[in-house]
Amino acid sequence: MTRSSVQGEDTRQGASDAPERAEAAGKAESDDGDSGSEAGRRRDRPRRGRRALRWTAVVLAVLMAGTAGAGYLYYEHLNDNIKKDALNLGDNKVAAPTPNAAGQTPLNILVIGSDARDSEANQQLGGARETFGSTPLADVQMLVHLSADRSNMSVVSMPRDTLVKIPKCTDPDDGKVYPASEGRVMTNQSLGHGGPGCTVATWQELTGIHIDHFVMVDFAGVVSMADAVGGVPVCVDANIHSRDSQGHGSGLKLEKGTHPVKGEQALQWLRTRYGFEDGSDLARAKAQHMYLNSMVRTLRENATLSSPNKLRRLAEEATRALTVDPGLDTVKKLYDLSDELRKVKPERITMTTMPNRYVGARVEPTEDAEQLFRLVREDIALDGEDTGKKPADEGTKVSDDPVAADDEIAVQIRNGTGTDSLGAARGRANTVAGLLVEQGFAKAVADPSVLPSEDRTIVRYPSADLEGDAQRVAESLGIPVSSVRRSTDVSGVTLVVGADWREGTTYKAPASDDRTPGSAEALNGADESACMHVNPAFTWS
Repeated sequence: MTRSSVQGEDTRQGASDAPERAEAAGKAESDDGDSGSEAGRRRDRPRRGRRALRWTAVVLAVLMAGTAGAGYLYYEHLNDNIKKDALNLGDNKVAAPTPNAAGQTPLNILVIGSDARDSEANQQLGGARETFGSTPLADVQMLVHLSADRSNMSVVSMPRDTLVKIPKCTDPDDGKVYPASEGRVMTNQSLGHGGPGCTVATWQELTGIHIDHFVMVDFAGVVSMADAVGGVPVCVDANIHSRDSQGHGSGLKLEKGTHPVKGEQALQWLRTRYGFEDGSDLARAKAQHMYLNSMVRTLRENATLSSPNKLRRLAEEATRALTVDPGLDTVKKLYDLSDELRKVKPERITMTTMPNRYVGARVEPTEDAEQLFRLVREDIALDGEDTGKKPADEGTKVSDDPVAADDEIAVQIRNGTGTDSLGAARGRANTVAGLLVEQGFAKAVADPSVLPSEDRTIVRYPSADLEGDAQRVAESLGIPVSSVRRSTDVSGVTLVVGADWREGTTYKAPASDDRTPGSAEALNGADESACMHVNPAFTWS
């Protein structure tokens, strides 16, 4: 079955897939045909609706533009508009990156779009009155990475139906504990596990990237902010009407060519799946990237935005729309952030989608996704324009966790040397276990029960108290510290011998490939030629 046909059925929409409904009880269809599951409610907060939506790019664009003048930004009522929530609800923390030679560190902001139906305005825009007040979903998730030297910016979108393990999260408002998910579930469910701080925790667990802040926005905020901006140019390569015979679709109707969209029409663009390319959530992410890039250019270049009244309105609408972590809970902090972000020129902004493959109706990260995450962790520009080669381990922090004696470190060694074309090399786990024992790691043992597949040799550990031990194991074999990762997939220090070490007793780390994977579908922020392809089934004459 082709990807297109998969989308044409109920597989990704969840319209009639009974096994998926059983897997995530409580899912509700949206007017776009999407589904998600309830994951709990927060005390003293209204239960909120759940609908497919991807439009948080608007908030990100406002932050990146940073055009608002300081004169009116400090009114206290703007601060009062901003809602706050905890940054990280998980137990595990990811260490902040090591500063560069100039003392600078990268900045990572997770942008979240909630599909909440907790107000009359949100309900009118999204419909589905029967879902008013139910658990929200994080249907937009974009990680914004600002380089340490502020020369470039990378944005990584994660499809909302990516299968991930959501870690245990604790709601700080009422102390309620949300257990870790049993197996993998859609990443958009993380918001219902105590709030945006659990979405942050989920991202950190998956990527190993330290997240400094989050910004979350809702339906009504997108429309009001788009109105305040005055319209954003978008392009389609044919007439489009996002509506099928069953009434599915955003309702977007545009003629072929480039047109400015604002208000509810801007929201329709950012929500549209039916009508763009294969009708998948991946196509919707691409449309959002195009919109975001265009909005950044609009805010930078449109002289009318120097009008104090228009800027004041934009600031008012933006602050009403936002929920942020305590590190961004005032207008001054938001303005300071925008001031940092606006240092990057559009041509040094790179928009990407996390590389993925289909697993039934959902998607999962691929090996290319780990490559993309590594580039972000190591602060390597995704546009390939970094001016000097960085050492493989630059920016990777050596743990200050006390290290146990070598003969007290328990290590499991697994043979992950198999590839798509080659079977696992015989005896590699035993060979490497023997090497470690010879070096004094008396508790190193081969684990023949698990045969994973890894392109590169890697050391994993489950919790911060074992980070130093894991790095010590890697050091003893010449494995770079950048190949030591925390993972909830292991219960102790675990060395997986990868396809890069199929023979011999000395590990030689392969040359680092710092190119952005082609499967990330990178889009440059200065690209004004981008145009969404319209599915012929949704065109009109």
